[in-house]
Amino acid sequence: MKAHHGLHNRIVAAFVLVFLSCLPATAQTAKLDDLFARLQKADAADATQIESDIWMEWSKSGSPAMDLLLQRGKEAMANGQPDVAVQHLTALVDHAPDFAEGWNARATAYYQLGEFGPSISDIGHVLTLNPRHFGALSGLGSIFEELGEPAQALEVYKATLKIDPHAPGVEEAVSRIETELQGKDL
Repeated sequence: MKAHHGLHNRIVAAFVLVFLSCLPATAQTAKLDDLFARLQKADAADATQIESDIWMEWSKSGSPAMDLLLQRGKEAMANGQPDVAVQHLTALVDHAPDFAEGWNARATAYYQLGEFGPSISDIGHVLTLNPRHFGALSGLGSIFEELGEPAQALEVYKATLKIDPHAPGVEEAVSRIETELQGKDL
């Protein structure tokens, strides 16, 4: 059964990778466009604040009830209860399927549970709704690493850096994987 799950996770992950190559770079709002433009030129200190501002924009569902479900899901994860988080976040994506951050938070909760297939599936939803979601891309890179797919992880991490050149830990991951793959055919 475990081998089946591993194969399924790899197939879903491969689908997401192919999907990534087809995504248009769509804009969400003028404010986000400005933040992303500033992020490209920012130094490390300014980048942290700009990333935070982007996350704040992404976390606005437009509904106090949906924002509360997101908050409860994030609190459950912070309290080491990803199973409870999945419950809150499933309610969120059921009621607000066009809210990318709901899918992203649930992808994170599934990741914390070690459920890579559902996490990858949710990342696919995130990237459909928000192709610039550097957090979802970074998470996908981590999943590829854990699945023993360093070449795919490297590809996703590099895509992450094109969107957010300061994404936490991603430059280090690229360097580490490139060193590991040195001398191997990608």
